[in-house]
Amino acid sequence: MENEGMTSEVTVTSLIIYPVKSLAGIELQESEVDNMGLKYDRRWMLVSPEGKFLSQRTLPQMALIKTEIDDSEQNPRLTLSMDGKDSHIVAATDDSSEKMDVVIWGDELQVQKVGPESDAWLSDCLGLDCHLVYIADDVMRQCDLEFAEEGEQTGFADGFPMLFVSEESLNDLNQRLDKDVDMRRFRPNVVIAGCDAYAEDELKSFSIAGVSMKGVKPCSRCPMPMVDPDLGERVGQEPIATLSKYRKWNNKVFFGMNVIHQQQGVIRVGDSLVF
Repeated sequence: MENEGMTSEVTVTSLIIYPVKSLAGIELQESEVDNMGLKYDRRWMLVSPEGKFLSQRTLPQMALIKTEIDDSEQNPRLTLSMDGKDSHIVAATDDSSEKMDVVIWGDELQVQKVGPESDAWLSDCLGLDCHLVYIADDVMRQCDLEFAEEGEQTGFADGFPMLFVSEESLNDLNQRLDKDVDMRRFRPNVVIAGCDAYAEDELKSFSIAGVSMKGVKPCSRCPMPMVDPDLGERVGQEPIATLSKYRKWNNKVFFGMNVIHQQQGVIRVGDSLVF
């Protein structure tokens, strides 16, 4: 049955964007949904000098760099900060910005370099050379055609525009753990409540505030949930070790649902999912 385990009272309880892939997120009360997902979500990314994307998988300290977006002006202003360092305002990019070829999960893209000031600030934070890049509105990164239609796209997210996780799933997991973990470990965009634990596995067609969406693929988890976002360090094997006991199939551990939107709009905390 479509959307099995869901009730008519499923609501959005949190919205989170991660402007820079693998850096800290920002909780919102509302968000535009644009061509790539939640507005500003994973539009910037750190890459090696060779153009390979960087993430907490190998650099867990990336979790300690905070992000802030001010979009009250025509051009949004992204500010980065980290304890012990002066904050850094990221320069805006445009069509004249230097381009760079990057690779993210096998996808080769030509994107905009932000500039040497941001590169220097971030390289100092992380202790290695890196570049900050931006994916412009007109860059098309096709979602995996095994699960998506032609023209369905995302930014620098791993594979799909949005990740949904229910509070009930996290609560069920925490009942199995010796020490609770919080939702930040799983880096969802949309947190929902009012359903059975893991009911998001069955999300099919639905809408939020008139924005049509579809669940396309349960999210297979990498080691990143083992990173404590407050310490910027990997701490043991949890929660992946416990999840692997009851959420593992095809040699992968699953938690959360990848979602593709089919139109643009605005969604808010408190909105209901309509099935």
